Amino acid sequence: MLEFDEKRDFIRMQAHCKMSFRLADGDAVYEGACVNISGSGILFETDTTVDAGKAVEVRLVPDNKITPPLTAYIEVIRCTETEAGRYRIAGAIKGIKSE
Repeated sequence: MLEFDEKRDFIRMQAHCKMSFRLADGDAVYEGACVNISGSGILFETDTTVDAGKAVEVRLVPDNKITPPLTAYIEVIRCTETEAGRYRIAGAIKGIKSE
């Protein structure tokens, strides 16, 4: 049996892969890299800042061909700047788009 120490409803899985995203009220598409994902949230890094509370559509494209791409709708929970001048965006998954 797997040991689970996190006090969360869903386990975070490392998911280092390329992704793109766009604000729900815009057409511009931005690039980023997924850090981790769970059944209820996502953490990704990008060069673009996004305000908390914004609705965002994210699209993950895994490096392997076994895992299909994922498109989800999230609400941004927080956006923090890293020491490298990039932004880490945490979002709550509100829905999954069927392909």
